[in-house]
Amino acid sequence: MSGEKTVVFALCGSFCTFEAVLPQVERLNSQGWQVLPLMSFTAAGLDTRFGTAEHWKQRLEEITGRRPIETLQEAEPLGPKGLARAMVIAPCTGNTLARLNLGLSDTPVTLGAKSMLRAGRPVLLAPSTNDGLGSSAANLAALLVRKQMYLVPFAQDDFLQKPNSLQSDFALIPKALACAMEGRQLQPVLLQGRETIGR
Repeated sequence: MSGEKTVVFALCGSFCTFEAVLPQVERLNSQGWQVLPLMSFTAAGLDTRFGTAEHWKQRLEEITGRRPIETLQEAEPLGPKGLARAMVIAPCTGNTLARLNLGLSDTPVTLGAKSMLRAGRPVLLAPSTNDGLGSSAANLAALLVRKQMYLVPFAQDDFLQKPNSLQSDFALIPKALACAMEGRQLQPVLLQGRETIGR
């Protein structure tokens, strides 16, 4: 697979968002991207009420034609070997935000991101975390100003029941990726919440 029109698409363990994320993988395919799927240890290893790990691996393989990367050994050469032009992490959990901010590269996703950044390639984050305005807020803010790090615009997804919860608008992934490839952050970063204020 040539890296010239290839994007790494990594899924972390916000399992409830997988159904909303996978259509964006298909959209990138339709725009001419070759998509190289990657999964965190959690996403690749846990069966949940949203589906088995094997189910999601098969879905990704059906869409992309490639079995997802699941190991540190597979993730490490992505940047240095020029295997992709950019990386998308969607959904990006609070756990992954923290690891990226602290420079920890002990999962396939974070090592893949480190590998891409090492090669000067953009990494696009699509947060989905219940503590985005809580303990994850500091990590999110720190990553926003990092070189080659970009965010898919996000909002409070349920401010009445989960006031700290943030989720990206995954439909903006292709547009945000196009901006990141030009060295720009898609604006506005902060979207209006999905529920009417004062409801």
